[in-house]
Amino acid sequence: MHSVWLGEYLGTLVLILLGNGVCANVTLRKTYASDAGWMVVTTGWAIAVLCGVLVAQAFGSPSAHLNPAISLASAVVSGDYSQLPGLWSAQLLGAMTGSALMVLHFSPHWSLTPDPAAKLGIFCTGPAVSSPLANVVSEVIGTMMLIIVAGAISSHGVQPAAGIGQWLVASLVWGIGLSLGGTTGYAINPARDLGPRLVHALLPIPGKGGSNWKYAPIPVLGDLLGGVLAGVLLHFARL
Repeated sequence: MHSVWLGEYLGTLVLILLGNGVCANVTLRKTYASDAGWMVVTTGWAIAVLCGVLVAQAFGSPSAHLNPAISLASAVVSGDYSQLPGLWSAQLLGAMTGSALMVLHFSPHWSLTPDPAAKLGIFCTGPAVSSPLANVVSEVIGTMMLIIVAGAISSHGVQPAAGIGQWLVASLVWGIGLSLGGTTGYAINPARDLGPRLVHALLPIPGKGGSNWKYAPIPVLGDLLGGVLAGVLLHFARL
């Protein structure tokens, strides 16, 4: 079985299982990685991107978007929006499945962790300083950097050797996390935030609080806006 839909679904599943997984490993009590810090989180997410991309490509999605904002930017560049519903559904469902598997993996640790806000932060992002306009701007800038630099990596002017591009994209995500991620947690991917937030709301996680739906539109709309702006730039740049 190989298809673009399956590749996007499985790739996003792996991305979120490992990405939410490193957040859980650092946040939950009684894990060996408790309180390991931001460097571990950003590194874990970078490797999660690498693994997700490889799985997506192996199962039939050579572009391995794993991200509705990237899919939207690609549609803006090409002018073809017909694939978006299928791609977005695969990415959202993959994110939800990966997050649900993460909950199962860490099942003994949820009841040992008293802070509901910390538990929510395992699943989805939130602002370090609540300022809706500034938070949207942070997500737009981070998403634009993701898409523009990823476009440069695959451009005619760069053309990395086979097998190197995936590592460069993972390094890009690592760099965004280290440089720009401290304001909003660098969702830079609507499915990465919305899918796990839905899982947090739906599953009976011990001691959980609310899912902060007031903030939820920011990493969705901000990231999609960043995707549109990056797509317009790439369309005219014709890399």
